[in-house]
Amino acid sequence: MDNIKEIIAKRVAKELNDGDLVNLGIGVPSLVANYIPADLEVFLQSENGIIGLGPLANEDEIDINLTNPSGQYATIKENGSYFDTAFSFIIIRGGHLDLTVLGTLEVDEEGSMASWIIPGKLVPGMGGSMDLVTGAKKVIIATTHTNKGIPKIKKRCSLPLTAYQVVDMIVTEMAVIEVKKDGLHLIERHPDVSIEEIIAATEATLIFDEVKIMEV
Repeated sequence: MDNIKEIIAKRVAKELNDGDLVNLGIGVPSLVANYIPADLEVFLQSENGIIGLGPLANEDEIDINLTNPSGQYATIKENGSYFDTAFSFIIIRGGHLDLTVLGTLEVDEEGSMASWIIPGKLVPGMGGSMDLVTGAKKVIIATTHTNKGIPKIKKRCSLPLTAYQVVDMIVTEMAVIEVKKDGLHLIERHPDVSIEEIIAATEATLIFDEVKIMEV
């Protein structure tokens, strides 16, 4: 697949509901903003102090003072608002977010995730991810299914956890997986990928019955 990031972002966008207050994390999650239907009113919150964040900016729309959490030039919708970081985290920690979408290094059968430390590399820290996953009403992981062929969906995370048992859904270029009390339920697959290929690329045990075809 040549458009892995777009496949993931488009599918995640289908989980958004009218009126939702949503935070999109760095990397693939930030692309979700580009695929929100025009007739859907979704309010994107950014931990750097914005509600009403729009899609990524075209070259003629760039404002050097307006970026998303990834540092990419973005846009802001009419009637969007700016505020300081302290107020931004009051929104996040106060349980006001309907949904957060984050990437991860590992996610496991219990819905735990590890996203803030990369072995052997210098990283700035966990950012706001710990706050986001504990404060949001729903947590979606948007990630590639593997890292250079190594499964990212584990039986148990081996890296230090960002949070324990917080994930509700995992969306990859291969599949859509719901996290339930009894484990990971495979509910959709990419039309070009078989169930057997998904199982082979997943360390965790997958539960499935009727698996629908992902819209791409």
